[in-house]
Amino acid sequence: MSQDSDTYEIHAIRYARHDRPAHENFIGGDPHDNAPMPLDYFVWAIIGRDRRFVLDTGFDAAIARKRGRELIRTPAEGLSAIGLDAGTVPDVILSHMHYDHAGNHAMFPAARYHIQDREMAYCTGRCMCHGVLRQPFEAADVTAMVHRVFEGRARFHDGSAEIAPGISVHHVGGHSLGLQVVRVRTRRGWVVLASDATHFYANFRQRRPFPIVADMAQMLEGYDTLERLASSPDHVIPGHDPLVMQLYPASAPGLEGIVVRLDADPAEG
Repeated sequence: MSQDSDTYEIHAIRYARHDRPAHENFIGGDPHDNAPMPLDYFVWAIIGRDRRFVLDTGFDAAIARKRGRELIRTPAEGLSAIGLDAGTVPDVILSHMHYDHAGNHAMFPAARYHIQDREMAYCTGRCMCHGVLRQPFEAADVTAMVHRVFEGRARFHDGSAEIAPGISVHHVGGHSLGLQVVRVRTRRGWVVLASDATHFYANFRQRRPFPIVADMAQMLEGYDTLERLASSPDHVIPGHDPLVMQLYPASAPGLEGIVVRLDADPAEG
């Protein structure tokens, strides 16, 4: 690669999907709005001249069946398509511990995991006594993370922190109390991988929150944080919007609809 050591490629890898109507994606959505508004599920690869990171680890076939989602490919298969071996990835950043972001426990055996203090406290603490709050979590994902702590494979962050030159994490909360977003320096400027700080472009652009929320005020203020961290609103990448696959070019010929380059300029949309 020819890029500077603190400038990165970003690849969005689509591994699953779920059909749902538009009104289910917004708090206060019109119950008559049954237009299709599906969710895509992604993991993200951040690749520099000397460093490799993966953001989030997705879910497996068993969880897809349990949760009624369509698994298209494993995250490892998607990473392999761009030449990354999941077994040798040195660093994984977890945006939060919900089932669709923190599964596949054995997929990254060499990785150190980056997580916010508040997310670990949230998913192992008293809030999980409430069914509505623990519903997006899987106990096996949480206990796997505890094992990593005891194996010396966890690095905790409190708020904002630099992971490497050109990559930083920032706590925003909202959707989950310890949710963090990732800011990455790219050839087109600062891109913010929002994960579930905004599921769709419409959530943050219209200030219409997604209905799974632990703290509404944090979620709304998080939209402002996304725009402050990014070079422009077009540099904010939502966590589940199928438009991402339409706006950005494939990472290589033959990967259309599978992996796209987020450090490239988006199409008009």
